[in-house]
Amino acid sequence: MTKKLPKILGIDVSKASVSCCLLESRPENPREFYYTYPFDKFNADSVGVKALLALTPDIAILEPTGTNYSKIWISHLDRAGVEVKLVGHRELKNYRSYQLNLPDKDDDADALALACYGFDYATDKLRFVRRRHPTIQRVRELILRLNHLNRVQSPIINRARQDLAWQFPEIANTRSIRSPNKDTPLMWGWLAGIRKSNHYDRKYANSCGLGITGTVRWHAQRICSIEQEQHAIEIELSELLIQPIFKPYQRVFDDFGFGLRLRCTILSQIFPLGDFLTADGQPEIKRLRGRVSGKPTKRHLSLRRFQKALGVAPSQESSGDSQKIKIVGGSAICRRSLWQWVFTRVEVRKSRMTNKIGVLLGEYLDTQKREGRPVQLVRSRTTARAVKLLFPRLVNELNCDGRLE
Repeated sequence: MTKKLPKILGIDVSKASVSCCLLESRPENPREFYYTYPFDKFNADSVGVKALLALTPDIAILEPTGTNYSKIWISHLDRAGVEVKLVGHRELKNYRSYQLNLPDKDDDADALALACYGFDYATDKLRFVRRRHPTIQRVRELILRLNHLNRVQSPIINRARQDLAWQFPEIANTRSIRSPNKDTPLMWGWLAGIRKSNHYDRKYANSCGLGITGTVRWHAQRICSIEQEQHAIEIELSELLIQPIFKPYQRVFDDFGFGLRLRCTILSQIFPLGDFLTADGQPEIKRLRGRVSGKPTKRHLSLRRFQKALGVAPSQESSGDSQKIKIVGGSAICRRSLWQWVFTRVEVRKSRMTNKIGVLLGEYLDTQKREGRPVQLVRSRTTARAVKLLFPRLVNELNCDGRLE
């Protein structure tokens, strides 16, 4: 008896619509099929969503188009009980061009390629992008929102400081941050008229400035609004991190002195850690013959994937006599956050952790500096060293805790 094949729906997501290709079997000649198949196009509205679900696919395959454009379609497919799989952009591009020989990239060609990809690699999980745990997906969304708010806030603060330089110069360069129990910084709250301060009242009474205008107060209100949103997001992140599944991760992060945002940023990239390990929960290590030395060499594959996810895996580029090593791929946000952590918690002696990790990283950074290496290179190497220390500690902690699933 022939096993019934699943109905696979390839979905190419655009800003406000999707192109769809529903297949019950893989076409023998995809190029000819492309010119004759009546591709569906649905708009991102209630009518479009109902029409897509009316196709009743068993499996839907999409590219992970950010966290916005594809989210509405994935959510409705999940609710309808349709299995959703994701294919990486590079993998789909190569598959469409070299294996299917489809014409130049367009939405319909992508939809057909996605559907065919599902038939060719249905049983190979490594061919698909892993879908994040729902809690981690929410953590990731919140981290991206915080980074967006930081980018929005910086030019507003800079513009307000420029105006304060002639309106109230005594506070133009004051660094005002939120205290743990407040959702707005004191100075900006005072300028916005939502917080009182005798200190700033006295300073303003004796200021040599030309007087605060409505423009600065509006800027301060915008800054306070952004700070309030960030505060609300941080509260939600703190509540998410107290879940039992994160406890072993939290214990390791405590040893490294990671702050809330960095913890969440790292977790959004590496949870669950078991995805980087073998079936028995151990790092994957292979002995391969070195290309240059010809001798057996250990390749720490799990560690390499872990470094890649956090954006600190070096890649070598060689051409003739030129050889370069640079950091490419991975999470740019995570790489930047780890660099900032090195700058604030490792490089600054008075802020340095006093435990073994702090001592090891601090001595390594100080030695690199004494040898005269560029400070940017020193920080980058220290970041990579920290990630190499982090990985085995997470593996040991989670193996002991039994939470590698």
